[in-house]
Amino acid sequence: MAVEEGEESVLRRRLTEVLAHRRQETVDRWTQLQVERSGIEAGAFEEDLHDEAEAVIGALLGGLSTEVPTEHVVREYDPLRDAVTELSLRRARGGASPTDTSLAVLSLKEVLLERVRAEFPDARELLALALLINRLLDAAGALSFETYAEGREKIIRRQSQQLLEVSTPVVRLWNQVLAVPLIGNLDTARSQVVMENLLESIQTHEATVAIIDITGVSTVDTSVAQHLMQTVKAVRLMGADCVISGIRPGIAQTIVQLGIDLSGILTRTTLADALAEAIRITGQRPEEAKGTRAA
Repeated sequence: MAVEEGEESVLRRRLTEVLAHRRQETVDRWTQLQVERSGIEAGAFEEDLHDEAEAVIGALLGGLSTEVPTEHVVREYDPLRDAVTELSLRRARGGASPTDTSLAVLSLKEVLLERVRAEFPDARELLALALLINRLLDAAGALSFETYAEGREKIIRRQSQQLLEVSTPVVRLWNQVLAVPLIGNLDTARSQVVMENLLESIQTHEATVAIIDITGVSTVDTSVAQHLMQTVKAVRLMGADCVISGIRPGIAQTIVQLGIDLSGILTRTTLADALAEAIRITGQRPEEAKGTRAA
């Protein structure tokens, strides 16, 4: 059913009047529906939902009073867009599913339809208002889904970065000597974290020797070798020596078969050998230095 511009303004004004007159009832009903459908007991959770509903409905009232076309109110009226976005991000951070997040917004449609059915007995006007509510809340549902997806992606990226940092610790063995024990695969992303953390620690602790122990690295291929060489070059540019330990027989054979040249890099079979080399380079034994701790 097509709605002319003048009629659209009247419908928006009618919906605004209903919302303003029944604002608290609408907030309470929307909160109740969300609590019931979430399967979570009321309490602090209900309080948060109530505050959230207040913000969204208050912004919706403001958006309906503007000249922005109905289809664009949710995205172009800043307070409403921000309220819907914050609702979605809060659920993304809380671990809710994207479907639940969209349904939370779309359940407001059900509440608004209840309100207009109670206020407008005329079938034609009721149908026009229902279509208006659909266009308005469908746009809000779409925005909430998009925001949720983007928010979860950012959270996953941040968590992945944190896991990378935790899995690549830089340990201060003693004065001027650092070590990075690597376990698992060494891909581009992880190599970048290793390099950044190691270089920062070299600067912070004024280290002169950095030991990269690859005993726990499952396989060494061309890509892994290139990452290691890049890290060694970066360490040298910082004025420190780099020793790679953990070169097992199988890894040594693989490196030779791949034609990878590590002749310019100081390597040792075991971590103990690398520590002995660090003693030689620094000219001091561990017991002569204090302050052993994680970097």
